[in-house]
Amino acid sequence: MHSRASQNRLSGSAFHSRISALLLAMLSTMAAIYVAGRLWQDATDRVYLIQELDKRSGQGESAISVDDTLKIIACREQQKQLSTLEMQLAAARQEGFVPKSLSKNEGAHSKKKLLAVIGIFTTFGRKKNRDAIRKAWMPSGAALKKLADEKGIVVRFVIGRSPNRGDSLDKQIDRENEQTNDFIVLDGQVEASEERPKKMKSFYIHAVENWDAEFYVKVNDDVYVNIDVLGATLTAYLNKPRVYIGCMKSGEVFSEP
Repeated sequence: MHSRASQNRLSGSAFHSRISALLLAMLSTMAAIYVAGRLWQDATDRVYLIQELDKRSGQGESAISVDDTLKIIACREQQKQLSTLEMQLAAARQEGFVPKSLSKNEGAHSKKKLLAVIGIFTTFGRKKNRDAIRKAWMPSGAALKKLADEKGIVVRFVIGRSPNRGDSLDKQIDRENEQTNDFIVLDGQVEASEERPKKMKSFYIHAVENWDAEFYVKVNDDVYVNIDVLGATLTAYLNKPRVYIGCMKSGEVFSEP
C-alpha cells in the first residue's frame, strides 16, 4: 500500500511538472513573438524616418537622432496646420472676405483682391510735384478707378493734417482733394518731418483696413513709377509669402533722436 501511494504521488508530480514546463514554453514563445514584432515595427519606423530625413537634407545614408525625429514630427504637424489654414483662407477668399472696416463702409472700396495699394507720400507746398505725377504716370478721374478695376492697383497721395488743425494748409488740401479725389488724408496724423515714421505706420494701417491687397507700396512725391513694370515685378512674388521689397538699410540702428 505504501509503495503504490508513493508511485501515485510521483506520477502526479511529474504530470504537474510537464504542464508547468509546457505553459512556460508557451509564454516564452509568445513573449519572443511580441518582442520580435516590436523590434520589427521599430526598425520599420526607423527606416521611414531616415528616408524622410534624407529627403529633407538631400543626403544619402545617414543615422537619425532623437532631435531629428522630433523635428520631423513637429514639421509634419506644422504642415498639417498650414494646409488647414490655406484651405480656410482659400474658402474665405471665395466667399468674398473683406476686412471689418470695409463692410462697415458698405463697400466704399472694391471688394476684389487688389495687387497693390500705392501711397505717394506728399506734404504741404508740393502741389507742383503732385500735378507733375498726375501728368506723368498717375491717372486721374475715371482712369484712376479703371486702373484699380482692371489692373488691381490703387494709387493715392498720402498726407496728414496741419499742426494748426483747420488752417489754410488743411483747407488747400481739402479743396485739391475735392477736385481730384486722389488723397488719403490721415486726420489723426500731424504732417511734420519728425512725424514721418508715425505717418508711414498710419498709412499702412489705413490701407490695410480699407483695401484687401497683396502688396502695400510707399513712394515719395519725387518718384516716377512705371505702373506696368511695377505690376509685373510684384506679380512675380505672389507665390512667396511675407515679401519685403525695397532699399534695405545696413549698419548701426540709432534709437536716440
